[in-house]
Amino acid sequence: MENKNSVVKLSLFAITWPIFIEMGLQTFLRTADTFMLSRVSDEAVAAVGVSNQIIMFAFFMLNIISLGAAVVITQYLGAKKHQEIGKLVATSILLNLLFGLLISSIIFFFSNQLLNMFGLEDILFGLAKSYLVIAGSMMFVQAVFITVVAIIQSHGYTRETMLVTVFINILNIIGNYLFIYGALGFPQLGVPGVAISTVFSQCVGLLINLYILTHKVRIRLTWKHFYKWQKDHVTKILKIGLPSSATMLSYNASQIITTSFIVSLGAEELTTRIYTQNVMFFIMVLAISLGRGGQIITGHLVGAGEMDHAYKQTIKNLKISWLITIPTVVVINLFSKQILGLFTSNPEIVSLGVSLLLLGFLLEPGRNFNIVVERSLQAAGDARYSMVVSICVIWCFTVPVTYLMGIHWGFGLIGIWITFVADEWIRGLFLYFRWRSRAWENKALVKQKITKPKAITG
Repeated sequence: MENKNSVVKLSLFAITWPIFIEMGLQTFLRTADTFMLSRVSDEAVAAVGVSNQIIMFAFFMLNIISLGAAVVITQYLGAKKHQEIGKLVATSILLNLLFGLLISSIIFFFSNQLLNMFGLEDILFGLAKSYLVIAGSMMFVQAVFITVVAIIQSHGYTRETMLVTVFINILNIIGNYLFIYGALGFPQLGVPGVAISTVFSQCVGLLINLYILTHKVRIRLTWKHFYKWQKDHVTKILKIGLPSSATMLSYNASQIITTSFIVSLGAEELTTRIYTQNVMFFIMVLAISLGRGGQIITGHLVGAGEMDHAYKQTIKNLKISWLITIPTVVVINLFSKQILGLFTSNPEIVSLGVSLLLLGFLLEPGRNFNIVVERSLQAAGDARYSMVVSICVIWCFTVPVTYLMGIHWGFGLIGIWITFVADEWIRGLFLYFRWRSRAWENKALVKQKITKPKAITG
């Protein structure tokens, strides 16, 4: 049976800290692959890096279903429509499985054409293809994996998915060690071995998460649920998933373009950007985790018809994110030279990096606006508005002004960073005023009688 004990009292901290650790571990998983491959050759690292650009783009595409499913299910849980949860879960899993199979087939059959876009040398091309064919053709496993994780987390079980991520990280590192170094009699496969290790750990993780879904969360799935879809379920999932994913894809596409601007400034500026982003990534992951935790809470409240409570909770979540983010920025800036010194001994890179980290006092609060409020708008069913704001601001303001500030007017990386600050604040304020307008109250996916707010810990 579906879990009748839907989350009534949700703690932002209790939901968020496992998400934060899980995202950190996912980043560590990619770093571990890179570090261990560096022992093979620089070419191996470069080849996997190129292949992962294609895989990450496919991953963002697969989020269409998982993001939509997460929001719809939280609202249905809040509305206590438990009889619909099993149908929604089955529809979401099968829908993303089919989408994943399509993407896997495209990567498998068109791997040459996809890699030709990068103009790789023959040696790099061969290595990149060996990784892409194995890891990319198994994207359907990743499709089901991220959908199941999103569903489990929507029920408030974030610690369980975190523990699974810990386990598959360990499994992946062991697999890398066995296949890269040929330990314990395993074949020494290099790049293909890393791909096999990655896919195997994901398959094991998927099986464990499916067990959690059916035994811990207690979702009852029947074959009837899988082949008998309800049109309104699919419509609601896509209504949230499509604009949410479009926002992510638009942002990542703009980052590729702005990176090309930075490349034209020279190697030192590009290196400074990479090191600075690595340092600030910790804060960004923190904001994303708070946004995801807040999204789960908001979805439950909106589904329950507690609009006033959802409104106040998001404002509270935003304040909490600032209270955590700003002190973290302070600490990073106090030790900025020492931290950057871990990456490089080049004084010019360190000096420029210190200046960029100082701008974090303006950048990170604006980023919190975007992440926390955007996630809440999505949870309330108002994903289209955030998509329109993001696409319009990024392509009408951010990309052209980045070129003007950084290249045309000659302000370099500092000018580009100032544009990033302006971008975050402009988008964030648009989203904040939308939340304050409460226009999102009419976008709920589950129609429910509006009730007075109940006590929820934050």
